[in-house]
Amino acid sequence: MGLFSKDIKTMDDLFVHQLQDVYYAEKQILSALPKMIEKATNPSLKQGLQSHLGETETHVQRLEQVFEMHGAEIKTTKCPAINGIIEEANEVAGDVEDKQVLDAAIIASAQAVEHYEITRYGTLVAWAKQLGRADCAAVLEQTLREEKAADTKLTALATGGVNRAAA
Repeated sequence: MGLFSKDIKTMDDLFVHQLQDVYYAEKQILSALPKMIEKATNPSLKQGLQSHLGETETHVQRLEQVFEMHGAEIKTTKCPAINGIIEEANEVAGDVEDKQVLDAAIIASAQAVEHYEITRYGTLVAWAKQLGRADCAAVLEQTLREEKAADTKLTALATGGVNRAAA
């Protein structure tokens, strides 16, 4: 079902489609994060990414909970956006030899992922509320807060020394 597919007829259909999209994205992120962790050399970055890997596992579980709460089938729909963000991250990381520059590139790539997730979860929260699903919105808001916190931590790492060391 594509975003402008005839299968999306109602706001509820759109909400479920967006759930499927972000569910796919979180699963792709679960696959990509270990590679980023392996390439990172800054200890704080490595630890932060490792911590976020655990959070991402929880995000997947929360999405499954929202599917169930909403009475929707738990499934993914391919998300070309996250695929592109991850592909770009892999390409950039593959081109960087200087380890300090690589850490800065990893942070930038991780923030691109976080920003994507923030937009998706923010939309899902708003739509859940519009659909009268405060219960779903509350679960999704937990993840939204964690994604925003991860972005803030990445910014602190970048401005707190990683970017300076790479320059």
